Amino acid sequence: MAVLAAAHVCDDANQSFLPALLPFLVIHRGLDFASAATLILAANASSSVVQPAIGWLADKRPMPWLIALGVFLAGAGVALVGVAPSYPWMLAAAFISGIGIATFHPEAGRFANFVAGDRKASGMRWFAAGGNAGFAIGPLFATMALALFGLSGTLLAVIPVAAIAIVVVLELPRLRGFHPSKTAAKAPLAIDNWPAFLRLSLFVTVRSMAFIGLVAFVPLYFTSVLHTSPAVGSIALTILLGAGVLGTVTGGPVADRVGRKLVLMWSTGATALLVLCFTLFTSHVTLIPLAFLGTAAIGFALVASQASYIVLGQEYLPNRIGLASGVTLGLAVSLGGFASPLLGMLADAHGVSATLYAIAVLCMLALLAGALLPDDARTRASGSESMNDAVASVAQGTLVRAAR
Repeated sequence: MAVLAAAHVCDDANQSFLPALLPFLVIHRGLDFASAATLILAANASSSVVQPAIGWLADKRPMPWLIALGVFLAGAGVALVGVAPSYPWMLAAAFISGIGIATFHPEAGRFANFVAGDRKASGMRWFAAGGNAGFAIGPLFATMALALFGLSGTLLAVIPVAAIAIVVVLELPRLRGFHPSKTAAKAPLAIDNWPAFLRLSLFVTVRSMAFIGLVAFVPLYFTSVLHTSPAVGSIALTILLGAGVLGTVTGGPVADRVGRKLVLMWSTGATALLVLCFTLFTSHVTLIPLAFLGTAAIGFALVASQASYIVLGQEYLPNRIGLASGVTLGLAVSLGGFASPLLGMLADAHGVSATLYAIAVLCMLALLAGALLPDDARTRASGSESMNDAVASVAQGTLVRAAR
C-alpha cells in the first residue's frame, strides 16, 4: 500500500500542477480563461477514453506494469506544457498527461483493493490520501519550479515520476503476489449491481465537475477577485487540496462505522453550503487568512467522500474491480472535466465569482444523485461482504504460502 500510495502521490501531483500553471499561462502566454480551462479538458478527455478499457483488460489479465508506465506519462505530459511552442502543442502535452493518468488508476486502484484488508474504506483511504497529497503538493511544486526557471520549470515534473516508476518496476514481483490465485478467484462472489453502479457513476461525475472546477478556479479567484499574486493563488490551491488529504483520512474510518452513503451525502451537502458562504463573504470582505480558512473547510468537506465512493464502486461490481476502479477513479472524474470550458466561459462573461456559485449548484445536483443510491444495508445484503471474505481469504493464503 505504501508503494501504491507513493505512486498515487506522484501521479496526481501532475493533475494539480496543471491547474496551478493556468494563471502563469494566462499572464505570460496570453491565454483567456476558456482556453486555459480547455487544457484541463484535454487531459480529462484522454483519460475518459482510455480508462474503462484498461480497467476491463486488467480484470482479465493483471498488468501491474501499467502503474509504472502511467505515472511516467502523467508527468512527462505536464513537463512539456510549459515549453510547448504553441497552444495546440500545449493541448497535445495535456492530452499525453491524461493518457498516463488513465493508464495508472485502474490497475493501481485494483491492487489497492487487494491489499486494503477487511475494512475496505479504512484501508483504501491511504491510497486515496496519496492521490490527495499529490494534488496538494502539485501547486507548491509548480510554484517552486516556475519561480526558479520560468515556464521551462515544468520540465522538473518528469523527475519524481521517473523515480517512482523505477521503484514500482522493482516492486512488481512482490506486488503480483497480492493478486488472487486462480483457485481463490473462482470463489463465489456477489452479483454485479449495475443499476446502483450507474447511479454512483452519475454522482461521481457531477461531484467531479465541482471538484475540478474548484481546482481550476480557486487560484483564479484569488488572483482576479481577491487581487493576489499567482503564488498566493497556488498556496490557496495547496490549502484546498491539503485539507482534502485530512478529509480522506478522516472519512474512510467514519464510512466503515456509519455507512458509505451517509458520508457521501454529508460531504456533498456541506461543500455546497461552504462554497456559497465562502463566495458571498470573500466577495465583500477581502481577508486573505479567512479566505484560506474557508478554502480549507471546502477541501476537507468535499474530499471526505473519496474513499467511500471508490469502495462503493468496487462493492457494486465485485467481479469487475478493475473496471469499477477505472470508472470511479478515472472515467467519471474525467467526464467531470468536460464542464471546465463551460465554467471558463461563465467566468469570462460574468466573473469568477459566478463560476463558484455554479460550482455550489453542481454540489447540490451531486447531492440529489447521491440520494438515488441504495443504502448501505441493501449493499451488504447484495453480497458485498462475500467479496471482502474472498479477498481476505486470498490474503491469508498468500501469507501462509509466504511463511512456508
